[in-house]
Amino acid sequence: MPVAIITGASRGLGLALATGLAEAGWRLVVDARDAAALEAAVAWIGDARAVPGDVTDAGHRTALVAAADELGGADLLVNNAGILGPSPQPRLGEYPLDVLRSVYEVNVVAPLGLVQLALPGLRERGGAIVNVTSDAAVEGYEGWGGYGSAKAAVEQASNVLAAEEPAVRVWWVDPGDLRTRMHQEAFPDEDISDRPLPETVVPAFTRLVTTRPPSGRIRLAEITASA
Repeated sequence: MPVAIITGASRGLGLALATGLAEAGWRLVVDARDAAALEAAVAWIGDARAVPGDVTDAGHRTALVAAADELGGADLLVNNAGILGPSPQPRLGEYPLDVLRSVYEVNVVAPLGLVQLALPGLRERGGAIVNVTSDAAVEGYEGWGGYGSAKAAVEQASNVLAAEEPAVRVWWVDPGDLRTRMHQEAFPDEDISDRPLPETVVPAFTRLVTTRPPSGRIRLAEITASA
């Protein structure tokens, strides 16, 4: 049974992906900052080991990889945990720099730190890394400068990592607009009920990790369309 680490798995996309992989026979190590919410999520997911904590904590990242090693070692790392930043999102001209540093710490630095710890095992097992990104990384949406530029950094880091680590698949994955709490925070005064639920992209994600295409930027909607 393959093993996956999925961060930010207590709700939204992370919970949906974890549930889908568990149903497909994966063993999971999952995390979230809210321990109670994570335990509730694990009860829903099924075969998953909960490691509550903050991905910006180096000790927590070590614990995630250690938990996966106890199950035989991670074959897949999904860096899904992230933060939006202020809501409503400020324009770059007024963006508080201390908050911007936090957005980068969670969305860019912490995922790379987890990658660095997991890489030796992923190389040995020919594993894969999924860094969850967004169209805000490549489009100039007004008000999305903080989150979008952080995701752009994730994309370029993933691009370079793919060139440096030929033994590991590296995918930076755009799941599309989904009906999640983070997406609602991005549009606090709007009704986002027209957006699809996170569960709708699980078949495309499962197909991705099963067919293992070459490293690169992946739009899950395109996998769904071609399935």
